[in-house]
Amino acid sequence: MGNSLSYQELFSQLRQDDSLDLLADRIGDFLECPITIEDSNHQIISYSKHKENVDEARIATIISRKVPDKIINSLWKNGIMAKLFESDEPVIVPAIKEVGLGNRVAVSIRKHNEVLGFIWAQINDKTLNDDQLQLLKAAAKLVKNQLLMQRIKKRKEEENYQEFIWKLLTGHLNDVSKIKQLAKQVGINLAGRLAVAIIEFDGDITQAIEKHAYYLTETLQQVQVVGRLFDQNQLILLTRLKTENETITILTDFIKDFINKISKRLHIRNIIGSFGSVYHSPEYVQYSYKQALKVLRLKKKFPDELQQIYSFQEIGVYQFLEELYQIRVRDHYQSEAIKKLREYDLKHHTDLLHTLKTYLESDSNVYHAAQLLHVHPNTLNYRLKRIAEITGVNLKDPNQKITLYLDLKLESIKVE
Repeated sequence: MGNSLSYQELFSQLRQDDSLDLLADRIGDFLECPITIEDSNHQIISYSKHKENVDEARIATIISRKVPDKIINSLWKNGIMAKLFESDEPVIVPAIKEVGLGNRVAVSIRKHNEVLGFIWAQINDKTLNDDQLQLLKAAAKLVKNQLLMQRIKKRKEEENYQEFIWKLLTGHLNDVSKIKQLAKQVGINLAGRLAVAIIEFDGDITQAIEKHAYYLTETLQQVQVVGRLFDQNQLILLTRLKTENETITILTDFIKDFINKISKRLHIRNIIGSFGSVYHSPEYVQYSYKQALKVLRLKKKFPDELQQIYSFQEIGVYQFLEELYQIRVRDHYQSEAIKKLREYDLKHHTDLLHTLKTYLESDSNVYHAAQLLHVHPNTLNYRLKRIAEITGVNLKDPNQKITLYLDLKLESIKVE
């Protein structure tokens, strides 16, 4: 090697350096290859100087100050990220030409089981010897100490940060100027269109879930996550749409992508997600939070009907069912039509109530409902005529049909 310093001499110098930029340069000098130091979310912390033979991936990462998504996805697909999360030993990373990534050696920066970041060495056609690999591993410990020192300084900021978000979510902050002042103090940008999203896990949140959840909120690009915190088995996210033209479809895609990735990577199931309405002013965030919680409750009560629904706006009449149910209970209301059909079915061993429910859920489309019921359309028309005779309901009157539809939905709540 061109560098005359021994491993021990260089390591001694590394221990005295406070600058992460200088640390990256010294490691690069010793290994004779470009070095990149990233945090756990693939944001660039520092990088060494380089002369030639730099690949596309390094250039793109330095320009954007973050590793591009296509590279991160390829590293996961090729099992590299899994190895880095599982071990503190250097990992050989073969070239992935389709994303412009050359040969590398990487090591995770970790405190016990928590990954704080990564050091990447672009080795091209070189092979690192044991001394060089040991330096890379030792350097990760030095970077760890510096990152932990930064974390201690930020701990108080984090406490203030979480307190601010909770006050925002629970409506304890209503004055817009005060909200913006406090947001600036904790480093949260509340400009633009805001919505609260919730990811709910089926059980306790483990360190692995927390680690991957934070990782995904930083690396997924559909929306900007401006605030986040855990509450029991829920990850609560304050999100911002990037432009005025973006629709709630973007938030839906974000939640689907999040659930899909964390389910596959951690082999966990039964994760559900939701989000409330999008608001232009931060004092309304409390309503988006309440709406997101409501969607989760309704998804549990109506798992089939709302399986693919995540938005409060898209749940339609379901958003009124809980309040309507309370009114029905208060007034001791009972649908006479449903009562008559239930009694008729019990006496004659028929299934007219189910037929009515299927017909209404099919938007009164006889042919579609007949397919679901596995009967001929003529048979269904006969049943509908019989239902009208028994109940006295005019199934051509939209007002009466909507009332029946809501009453049937309320029956589902009632059963629980």
